[in-house]
Parts: sequence; C-alpha cells; structure tokens
Amino acid sequence: MVTGAGSGIGRACAVALAGAGFTVVLSGRQLSTLEPAATDAGNGAVAIPADIRDPAAVAALFAEVEQRFGRLDVLFNNAGINAPAVPLEDLDLDAWRAVIETNVTGVFLCTQHAFRLMKQQTPRGGRIINNGSISAYVPRPLSAAYTASKHAVTGLTRSTSLDGRAHDIACGQIDIGNAATELTERMRTTGALQPDGATRVEPSVDVADVARAVVYMATLPLDANVQFMTVMATKMPYVGRG
Repeated sequence: MVTGAGSGIGRACAVALAGAGFTVVLSGRQLSTLEPAATDAGNGAVAIPADIRDPAAVAALFAEVEQRFGRLDVLFNNAGINAPAVPLEDLDLDAWRAVIETNVTGVFLCTQHAFRLMKQQTPRGGRIINNGSISAYVPRPLSAAYTASKHAVTGLTRSTSLDGRAHDIACGQIDIGNAATELTERMRTTGALQPDGATRVEPSVDVADVARAVVYMATLPLDANVQFMTVMATKMPYVGRG
C-alpha cells in the first residue's frame, strides 16, 4: 500500500513497486488522481480513496485491503502536507494542526492498522517504510510545522522498528531531498528561500531514482532492513542548511 499515491513521489513509487511485481493499493484523498495512477501502475493495482487524518477512514481502508487480498506485505507511509512559509509567530494554529494530523497522526494510524494485520497474517510480518525528509535532520527557513512533523516521523520510525522486531515487522525511513515533482517546481524555477535570506534555484533528483530506492527497501528479506536512507540531489543545499 502507498499513501499519497495520486501524484509525485507516491505515484512514482506505486508504479515502480507494481513494476517490481507487487500488487499495489494506491490510497489518497482524491479518486480522480488515484485511478489514472493505478492504471499506469497496472499489475492489478487498485485505487482506494481515504483521508488518513480520519481514524474511521483508515480503518475502512485496511479492512478493504484485508478483505480483497488477505494480507499486507509493504506499507509506504508517503502522504504528507506542508504549511505556508510564514514567520513562526504568524503560523495559524489550524495550519499547524493540519500538518501534524496528516504527517504524524496519519502515519501512526496507518502503522497501527498495518501492525494488526501483519501480526495476524500467515506468514506473519511485513515492512513499513516511512517517508521522512531532509527536514527530519535540518530545517528550511519558515518550516516549523513541517520540520517538527518530520522529526516526529523519525521517532515513530525508531519505535516502530523496535516494537516490530518480535513480530517480524521491519520499519525503515527514506529521507528525500528535492525530488523533481510538481511540489518542488518552485525550487527548480523561481528558487527557494535560504537561511541567509537569499532565494536560490536548487538542483533536483529524478523522482524515478527515489522510486528505485523505495523498491530496494521494499524487496529486502525481512531479516534485513534499511533503517534510514537519504536520497537527494547531489548539489542541493543540505549540510550547511539551517
């Protein structure tokens, strides 16, 4: 299962996973974007809309997966949103809550249901891959909500990895820097705000390279795990950021 699969990284990874032999469930809020992505993926891929901020919607999503397929081998917690780039003191509380509910609570809810299914299925176990971010380590300017959420995802990855050991559930995290999608078009054209106050165009990495990395993580045997992987544009600002 891939959440946030209707566009960008999620769509590319869903297509790549299907190409690697997985039957992929593509989930997201808009069926209108999920269905074309599922068609591109092929190999029996199905689109199931769900808002991962809604506990009832997540429960229904996983119930349908269990009913259709009887098991879940890989969950890619990819769905996420950002907040407007405004000074920290001006960040609207509703915008903060929306980011935390999607990027943290949504990942937790999906992980919780995946645990329940993976523990009871035969053969038991599975793999959970969380989409972190370069921001899980160093922030961009004016990104308090997003950065806090991705730091939280890292903590959840570590706890999930530890708690999953006894049940043959592996969990790892991929931290992505500047994949070339519609969400990063501004960085590649008009530029992104830098810590020194300047705005500079940043290089990007082909989203297909990110997808290949996710496929690698997903296809490892359960006795091997990529705990954390960073995939980024070689020349993007990173080490000196923040």
